[in-house]
Amino acid sequence: MPHSINSDVCEGIALCVEACPVDCINIGRGLNKKGTKYFYINFSTCIDCGVCFAVCPVKGAVIDEERPELQKN
Repeated sequence: MPHSINSDVCEGIALCVEACPVDCINIGRGLNKKGTKYFYINFSTCIDCGVCFAVCPVKGAVIDEERPELQKN
């Protein structure tokens, strides 16, 4: 099961983008409720490796389950 990025918690640091081996993390359009850029995971491409979860310094930004309702595109 793919991981998810909570778009409203993400701070746009992008360590996950750099670390992702399958390039499944994309930048969202606009800003989130915190006023920062944010990213989201393409579930159809994600291989559930967990690298994004491991490298993200923002607590609660990456979730260890597929939660499409938390991601903005």
